[in-house]
Amino acid sequence: MLADALLKEVFHFTLEHVQLPEGIEVLDPFRGEHAGQVHDLVTLFHRKYYSDDRPRILMLGINPGRFGAGTTGICFTDTKRCESELGLPVKGIRTHEPSSDFFYRAVRAAGGPDAFYSRVYVQALCPLGFTRMGPKGSQVNLNYYDDPGLQKAITPVVTAWISRLIGTGLRTDVMCCIGTGKNLAFLAKLNAEHLFFKRIVPLEHPRFVMQYRFKRMEEYTAKYAEASML
Repeated sequence: MLADALLKEVFHFTLEHVQLPEGIEVLDPFRGEHAGQVHDLVTLFHRKYYSDDRPRILMLGINPGRFGAGTTGICFTDTKRCESELGLPVKGIRTHEPSSDFFYRAVRAAGGPDAFYSRVYVQALCPLGFTRMGPKGSQVNLNYYDDPGLQKAITPVVTAWISRLIGTGLRTDVMCCIGTGKNLAFLAKLNAEHLFFKRIVPLEHPRFVMQYRFKRMEEYTAKYAEASML
């Protein structure tokens, strides 16, 4: 069953043995304050939508942020959408993430969670996130490509992660890269070296759409819906 294979990989991913640049911390909801609830949410999510052996197209984002998958363990899913869109109750945590807002508009455009997740598996190129101290003295989100040392440090782990994801039975004829800039460039380079996928389809990142293309929302949600049906 696909759910079992995916859960095995998700729960076994770790950066414990990776030497990260000084000042960069790992954002790991599976080992944080709400680890037990995150484990249950991720398990319920996979059992609900992947309890079969049907191949899915893979959509790969960047890495989790604090208010989305960095809290729930489910990509592009804050606690608000976890409850309202997926029907998975969350206790004692409340987050709102604009990227999650866009993403579930796209999911609805694709027919809703049941239809969308029957065709798609969404993950991150690095399934754990990163933070570092910001100018105001608090931890801020960090994309893996924002620091050259970080990107270099995680490249071997990310390469193995993608290989293992493919090994669960996901499609390799086509995949979607969420992020048309540096995430796409990095993934395309890895793919050229390792030949994971025959074709990579770029999709604008939800955060970019929410910040810079909000008036064209329907255009971008339709693009996600079309990609889910490739």
